[in-house]
Amino acid sequence: MLKRILAPPHHSFFLLGPRQTGKSTWIRSLQIEPSWMINLLKSDQFFKYVRDPSQFRREAKEKIHSGCEWIIIDEVQRIPELLNEVHLLMEEYDCNFILSGSSARKLKQKGANMLGGRALKRYMHPFTVSELSQDSPPSLDDLLIWGTLPAIWKYSRKDARDHLKSYVEVYLREEILQEALVRNIGGYTRFLDLVAAYCGEIVHFTSVGKEAGIPTRTVQSYFEILEDTLLAIRLPAWRKSPTKSLLSHPKIYLFDNGVTNSLCHRLGSGEIDAKVRGRLFEQFMIQETRRILDYRNLDFALYYWRTNHGAEVDLLIESDGQLIHAIEFKSGRRVSTSDISGLRSFHEDYPQVSCTIVSTMEEPFTLDFVSVIPWRMYLDLLQNLSP
Repeated sequence: MLKRILAPPHHSFFLLGPRQTGKSTWIRSLQIEPSWMINLLKSDQFFKYVRDPSQFRREAKEKIHSGCEWIIIDEVQRIPELLNEVHLLMEEYDCNFILSGSSARKLKQKGANMLGGRALKRYMHPFTVSELSQDSPPSLDDLLIWGTLPAIWKYSRKDARDHLKSYVEVYLREEILQEALVRNIGGYTRFLDLVAAYCGEIVHFTSVGKEAGIPTRTVQSYFEILEDTLLAIRLPAWRKSPTKSLLSHPKIYLFDNGVTNSLCHRLGSGEIDAKVRGRLFEQFMIQETRRILDYRNLDFALYYWRTNHGAEVDLLIESDGQLIHAIEFKSGRRVSTSDISGLRSFHEDYPQVSCTIVSTMEEPFTLDFVSVIPWRMYLDLLQNLSP
């Protein structure tokens, strides 16, 4: 089993992440003892506690009196009322909790007790490149096409394709609908297809609504659903510039490339053209950036930058209100001065900010004021980025 790089806190925490990213497997790998684990995906446990949440508190007290030091509730969003019982137990006993789930939305919607800062938040993502590299370094093409959901790397390509198709149909479409997060089935399905097709594009809610045949406000709520279920990353526009007029619409990236390609019916369809490959490369680098920063618990904010005249930078990293890095992602086999036009426009306003092109080239070099580095070197730099 591959070792995950997420480090467990020493006291209570929420563990949030999309389905099938390995939350339960990781919790079991911690081998925390003495502990008691409840899995609310099991029907008998779910129905017992949904009928009477206080029953959980009574049973937990017995476990604690018997020496239990950790209590684990898997899929806690299925019964948010249990968090009130957890709160009471925290106030009365010196016991720690791991509260895992795949949907922060249900907790928000039902006004769940988020324990007033008594529990930290941690996130589980699909595999990172460094995690996958414990066996052997994966090829970039495999990462861009198949993504990094843990189960995918156990299967043959045919089985991986079937698994991703099932993930899309059962979880992204049916399960979210069954949980009553969405009621307009047709509109949501058309919306999902559009999101996958335009990953990394600037999102105009009104335009997406017209294409999907749904109101603008509904489009906004669907994007919120994807974010709250941790299935999408919203990259807001950087809006501060001393000399230029900037766009304000966000970009949206799905959380996994394999899921994106399954939605777009690109798996097994032959070689991906250069434009699509470039967008998949950008999306994957954004995903990896978010994953690594989350795992390192760095409070950095991510943005993109674009002027009304079309000059653009794929990613800005902000720390304590100051921009510290501007990054372009280029999947082509060559990088030339024409590729730094967006960074040049940005550099005019922010000459103090480090500018980088992350490329598929094998060796780093400098192009004017820009550092051009291989993509694996970029991931290593993120691992060593200082707070």
